Amino acid sequence: MNLVIPDAGKSLDEGAIEPWTKPRYRAMLSEAKRWARSRGIPTNVPWRHLSAEQRRLVLEGDPENGYGGVKGFFDWLERKKYKLHVRVFLSRYRGYATCPECDGTRLREEARAVRVAGKSITEVCKLTVKEARAFFAALELSAAQAKVAEKILEEIRTRLQFLDEVGLDYLSLNRLTSTLSGGESQRIQLATSLGSHLVGALYVLDEPSIGLHPRDTQRLIDILKSLRDLGNTVLVVEHDPETISSADCILDLGPGAGELGGRLLFAGAYESLLGEHKSLTGRYLSGELRIPVPATRRKPTGKFLRLFGANLHNLQNVDLMVPLHTLTVVTGVSGSGKSTLVHDVLYRALVAKKNGGGVKEFCDRIEGDGQIPEVAIVDQSPIGRTPRSNPATYLKAFDAIREVFAGTPDAKRRGYSAGHFSFNVPGGRCETCQGDGTVTVEMQFLADVELICEECRGTRFKGSVLEVRYRGKNIHEVLQMTVREALTFFSSVSRVTSKLKILNEIGLGYLRLGQSATTLSGGEAQRLKLAAHLTRTENQGILYILDEPTTGLHFDDIQKLLGALRKLLESGASLLVIEHNLDVIKSADWVIDLGPEGGDRGGQIIATGTPEQVARNTQSHTARFLLQALQTNGQAKRSGNGASKSAANGLTSLQTEA
Repeated sequence: MNLVIPDAGKSLDEGAIEPWTKPRYRAMLSEAKRWARSRGIPTNVPWRHLSAEQRRLVLEGDPENGYGGVKGFFDWLERKKYKLHVRVFLSRYRGYATCPECDGTRLREEARAVRVAGKSITEVCKLTVKEARAFFAALELSAAQAKVAEKILEEIRTRLQFLDEVGLDYLSLNRLTSTLSGGESQRIQLATSLGSHLVGALYVLDEPSIGLHPRDTQRLIDILKSLRDLGNTVLVVEHDPETISSADCILDLGPGAGELGGRLLFAGAYESLLGEHKSLTGRYLSGELRIPVPATRRKPTGKFLRLFGANLHNLQNVDLMVPLHTLTVVTGVSGSGKSTLVHDVLYRALVAKKNGGGVKEFCDRIEGDGQIPEVAIVDQSPIGRTPRSNPATYLKAFDAIREVFAGTPDAKRRGYSAGHFSFNVPGGRCETCQGDGTVTVEMQFLADVELICEECRGTRFKGSVLEVRYRGKNIHEVLQMTVREALTFFSSVSRVTSKLKILNEIGLGYLRLGQSATTLSGGEAQRLKLAAHLTRTENQGILYILDEPTTGLHFDDIQKLLGALRKLLESGASLLVIEHNLDVIKSADWVIDLGPEGGDRGGQIIATGTPEQVARNTQSHTARFLLQALQTNGQAKRSGNGASKSAANGLTSLQTEA
């Protein structure tokens, strides 16, 4: 229906029903307006402001009064599908639609007619976990009903309790699993495990705190301890300091990343880790190393991006103001509407407006977007889905490396151009594997098998190309170098080092130049994208949106990430970051906190301002934890621009006011 009525801010007079604005079907619009006036339905009011019943009548029709409605119009077109132009016209408005028979509930009328405590199963499934828990807790069964359903009811209550305890109380029971974040999916699996009451099992969890607000972390820790107390072994990969401090035994790997890591540096209790100087983790947890509160914060310059009347999902008529050329962090408990506001409303509205469309589908209006030439999302999605994509090709450093090889005397003598040193085009690549380095053997009914190419032995290039060397190394050997090694090797070639040094600065110096993009983690892919933007010659005015960029990052990596973000700001960009990590929040220039809770109890802006100003807010869950972070790291004397105060005076007063 969004295709039929793309702009809910238009009235019937203004052409809200898009297919009826076409010359061939304008008579339909005139007929609809005559009918609407006869039924008292205003034709000069925006579509979104009509009542649900009025909108239903316009769409479904009023046969008793000779009006077929939008649905009737399309039913009529379906009978004319034998004409090509009608089929083309219909294709513009096709999409998924709610089934009119069951209204999207998926069940027949007989199933929907059965009620328990006045609610049908479809009504119960629309409840959030928190609401459903209250509903089933208050449900009383007669003696006869108890014989049938007592055990079932007990199981329902237990499973809802587990979902609540892992911090998913804001999810509705009928939420599609495809719309869940990775952290939410993992916590649902955790709740399922709790409900199974297994004993003697080994549970392996990879960063279960992803997407969790600091308020909910302790609840997660209690769940993990419950699994342990049942007689299970719980192995957790985690960077969250609260989770680490709650562990019975800690294994710390390092000392660095990639080839510089892979060794067990420490095994033991948390207290012992704090005194282990070989461990970078221990040094951060003990306070020897830390991410300091910035000495100064960027003040808003008077240039703002403003959004008005956001109502999507759980947002409650939100008006948003984002200061440009600053690091603005959007915070709030899980499910409070952060991603909806930033991704589904702000980003989509900006893109729609830049493409010449309307924003009424997302919000009432948007202002200040003329100051933003481009908006870019830097997420943790893969940078490439084939082995051909790698850090060197993504950053365009491989172009410069190929030119270096093409400039060698041996390459010139053989007549080789830069294209001969590419595995993506014919010329110098191995044609047996077409530059993949592997060949796929089809096994028919079994899974296909990948084997190293016998012709090139996995090097991807012809033997004659590999004979060309630069400073004693061929192109394949260069691609096996790490970024750090390549910086030394190409130290005299600025067009190579200018791109690679940024990778090293943001903590990716351990990556190999030819490492397949499919082997990179989400955090590595995101930082690689940041590096690509940092190599741009022009970032002035661009708005970068990042969603929880600290996912999977160690304290030291977060320090490097913040350094990369500062470089983007210095190049003239604006940053809008969704984040739970307190080190990022306390480093922000401006904070926008949503809440107060998740789901229907969220969707409001609770606090805005500098981190110190937000920390004063007594209604904000974020403020409580932010205050602690500022007190721990805010000892340095700071400028009096509202960004910070001394530890002895300013933060003590914050605590008093809060």
